[in-house]
Amino acid sequence: MAIEKIRQFTGRGLPLAGDNIDTDRIIPARFLRSITFEGLEKHLFEDDRQQLEAVGQRHRTADPAYAGASILIVNANFGCGSSREHAPQAIRRSGIRAVVGESFSEIFFGNSVALGMPCVTAEPSAVAALMRIVEQDPATQLAVDLDRMLVAAGEATYPIAIPSAARESFLDGTWDATGLLLDKFEEVEAVAERLPYVAGWR
Repeated sequence: MAIEKIRQFTGRGLPLAGDNIDTDRIIPARFLRSITFEGLEKHLFEDDRQQLEAVGQRHRTADPAYAGASILIVNANFGCGSSREHAPQAIRRSGIRAVVGESFSEIFFGNSVALGMPCVTAEPSAVAALMRIVEQDPATQLAVDLDRMLVAAGEATYPIAIPSAARESFLDGTWDATGLLLDKFEEVEAVAERLPYVAGWR
């Protein structure tokens, strides 16, 4: 299995305004009963979408103008609340490949790294500018560049930040723990052969 190195994501943006958007809003608890993550994207922001539909409005994730967007733009403390990894799973499975925001919950951030979905921070003014650009023209191409530590929207560029350990894991592919094991599975088997409580079961 090839290790995926992540240096840059390019795509259209999806602006989602609001501070303290928690994991229960991202994926309500009643959808966490399955034993796999398959299909979670169908219920992304389910309650928020229903509430808006009831008053004749559309949630951004249900707006055709942003269909196919791959870079989510958010405000402060995104992904707060419970530690459910289903939240970044639902976002990732919906087609989002990177998130740009003012700040993120630490656990949400860690779960996103494990999925290969960088969550980078930018100054509030930069996030506001990105949201305006995308709202005015949803077809605008954005680029999140972990090499240069910039996010670009057309001709405009803004500095971004991400903890150095997370950045390095994306750049060298070590974010993918399962991939690393499969890439050197012969070493895993060699260790298993030396462990009597593993070898004894064979």
